[in-house]
Amino acid sequence: MNYELFIAKRIIAGKKYKNSISSPIIKIAITAIALGIIIMLIAVATASGLQTKIRDKMAGFKGHVQILNYDNNNSDVSIVPINIEQEFYPEFKNIEGIKNVQIFANTGGIIRTDTDFEGIVFKGVSTDYDWSFIKEYLIEGRVPNFNQPRTKEILLSQTIVNRLQLKLNDTITTTFLKTTSKLPSNKKYTIVGIYNTGFSQFDKNVMIGDIREVQNLNKWSENQVGGFEVILDNFDNIEEKNEEIYSKISMTLNSKSIVDLYSSVFDWIKLFDNNVWFIIAIMILIAGINMITALLVLILERVQMIGILKALGSNNSSIRKVFLYNASYLILKGLFWGNIIGLSIIGIQYFFKIITLNPETYYVSTMPVHISIGAILALNIGTLALCFLMLIIPSYIITKINPSKSIKFA
Repeated sequence: MNYELFIAKRIIAGKKYKNSISSPIIKIAITAIALGIIIMLIAVATASGLQTKIRDKMAGFKGHVQILNYDNNNSDVSIVPINIEQEFYPEFKNIEGIKNVQIFANTGGIIRTDTDFEGIVFKGVSTDYDWSFIKEYLIEGRVPNFNQPRTKEILLSQTIVNRLQLKLNDTITTTFLKTTSKLPSNKKYTIVGIYNTGFSQFDKNVMIGDIREVQNLNKWSENQVGGFEVILDNFDNIEEKNEEIYSKISMTLNSKSIVDLYSSVFDWIKLFDNNVWFIIAIMILIAGINMITALLVLILERVQMIGILKALGSNNSSIRKVFLYNASYLILKGLFWGNIIGLSIIGIQYFFKIITLNPETYYVSTMPVHISIGAILALNIGTLALCFLMLIIPSYIITKINPSKSIKFA
């Protein structure tokens, strides 16, 4: 065993690699491991970042779960009102994991200027509205003040503002078609805030203001609303909570999660997971093949040493362990540099947002990145374990080396 430890220390020290045949092979193997973990980290971070950012933006606009009247038929415009006096409002007392319940009502309209016009959905909200999402993407101004009898203050997206050549504090004229009258209604509002979420599907047409304006346009009473948005503490429980909510509301009402309302979008982002698993499998396979090559070169380059160890009484198992331990050291070295470089790239993108995307296609303007400590550990441990397992079979070549022939060959 003393001879094995001596040889292991000599190999791990790396002094024999510098001028040996195995030196470039080992460098290639370490580089392959490093590149593999870099690509895997970036793939996981970007896929998770896109999924998290897209779902958070959708929840910011629509809530995690919406409670609506069955007769609305998934329309963006509130058609049939709901009485605000419900057992679950202003809070669900018998369901845990709910952060907020907020009322809303939508109606369609057209913003007109002297030279142009733009169709919008006027989303009316109240004092119970959670502004944290909008404030995150507010680029100018402030949120409307609802602490007055009725307010004409509204929020518009930068997309609409740029299209109509408007600016902060401008007064706009909006035309609404009433369901109870053939004559349109013209209303004037003041832009007190401009937001830009990068989610073009909503940025291009959503105007946010006072729900009392929508109630007045629809000839509703103050106790009638378009629906309720439920904000959850944890998105991962959305399906479970949606079922709980549905079981607790009136039979005349329906609850739908944003996963159900926008199934095509969520089906699309689920495809990211398949792509990530494919990339991980390919990278581990490439890294494993390179490590197998490096191990075989190390073994063949040290045939004489293996023969001497066997002649001195070492068994095949102990000699194999020396080479497997050394291969593990090389894998760890590759993982170390790969993590340093990969996490640095992710950090640069997170803070400086260098890589941009087309929001029309990806619903975000810059590539979001998000990765957890658990994901980093899983990738590293998984790569180390799988590469190590891939080396066990080729290490059996040591058992085929004959001591007398290998020493004589030297």
